[in-house]
Amino acid sequence: MFDAKSPTRADAVASCPVHAPSDHPKIPAAKVGILLANLGTPDATDYWSMRRYLNEFLSDRRVIDYSPWLWQPLLQLVILSKRPFSSGAAYRSIWNTEANESPLMTITKEQTSAIHDQLHETYGDSVMVDFCMRYGNPSTKSKVQAMVEAGCTRILFFPLYPHYAGATSATACDQFFRALMEEKWQPAARVVQPYFDDPAYIEALAQSIERAYAAKEDKPDVLVCSYHGVPERYLREGDPYHCQCQKTTRLLKERLGWDDTRITTTFQSRFGPEEWLKPYTVDEVARLAEAGKKKIAVCAPAFSADCIETLEEINEEIRESFEEAGGEDFTYIPCLNADEAHIDALCGTIRANLKGWLD
Repeated sequence: MFDAKSPTRADAVASCPVHAPSDHPKIPAAKVGILLANLGTPDATDYWSMRRYLNEFLSDRRVIDYSPWLWQPLLQLVILSKRPFSSGAAYRSIWNTEANESPLMTITKEQTSAIHDQLHETYGDSVMVDFCMRYGNPSTKSKVQAMVEAGCTRILFFPLYPHYAGATSATACDQFFRALMEEKWQPAARVVQPYFDDPAYIEALAQSIERAYAAKEDKPDVLVCSYHGVPERYLREGDPYHCQCQKTTRLLKERLGWDDTRITTTFQSRFGPEEWLKPYTVDEVARLAEAGKKKIAVCAPAFSADCIETLEEINEEIRESFEEAGGEDFTYIPCLNADEAHIDALCGTIRANLKGWLD
C-alpha cells in the first residue's frame, strides 16, 4: 500500500547544479508531481474530531455560500453542537477499524499506490505521485510543500471528481492555488479537467455494472444512477454539474445498450432548506417500489471512491426507504475505487495531461 508518510519514494539523488561552486547546496533532481485530491475525512469518529472536520467543511463558502453573518452563528452554536454526534455514529458504522481510518482514506491510498506503480513503469523517477484531501488530513498545503521540497518543478493537480461542481472541483483547486501562493519558488501547474464523458471512464462504469448484473439471478428492473446533489440554484447560476451528470447517464445507457426504462438519474445528500436537484434518490427509490419495480440496483457515478455518502447513505438510508415502500431486492454497486479499469482510465487521463511535460 502507498505510504502517505513517505512522499519521496520516487526521488532521485540530490546533486549540485552543473558549473555551481563546490559549496552550492544540493538540490533534488527535477521531476513532475501528480497530486490527486479528494474531499476529505475526519481523523477519528469522536466528537472533537468530527467537529473539526465538519467545521472546516461547512465553513467553506464554496459549499455553503450564505452570508457568514447569518451562517456562522447557526453553524457554531447549533449545527456543530449536535451534528458531530450523528455524523460520528454514521462514520463508526463504516469505519475501517483495522487501519483506524475511513474507507475513503483506505481506498484513496490504494488508488494512489496503483497509479504510482503504473506511471512509474512509464516515467520512472521523473514522476512523484501523492494525494491530498480538501478537508482534514493530509492537507493540500502539506503535500504541495512536500512535492516542492522533493524537487517537483511542475505539478499536475487532479481532483478525483468525474463531474465539475463549484462545491467539489472548484474548492479543491482554490486550496491548491492557495498552497502555491505560499511557495517562494512556485512550480508550474496544470489542473486536470472533469472526465465525466471520457470513454475509458464510461467503459469502467459499464463493466462494473455488467459484473454486478451477471452475479444476480434475478436482474434488477431499474438501475438508479445516484449523484451527489447540489442546490438547484447553482444550476441557474451557471454550474454545469447537472448537465454533466445527465450526460454520464446517457453515455452509460448507450454503452450498455439499454432503453430509458432501465436507467434513471437521481440526486442524494440534500442539506438545508433550499430545493436541490431532483429527483431526490431517497424519494425516487420509494416511488419505484410503489410503482412495482421491486428489484433495483443503485450506483454512484459521481464518486471515485466509496465513502460515507455511498456506504452509509445509499447502502443504509436509501436502501431502507426502498424496502419500507415495498421493495424486495436492493443491490448497491460499489464505486470504481481501485478497480483495474478505473486505474487505467485515471492513468490515461494523467498521461494525456502530461503531454509537453513528459512524453
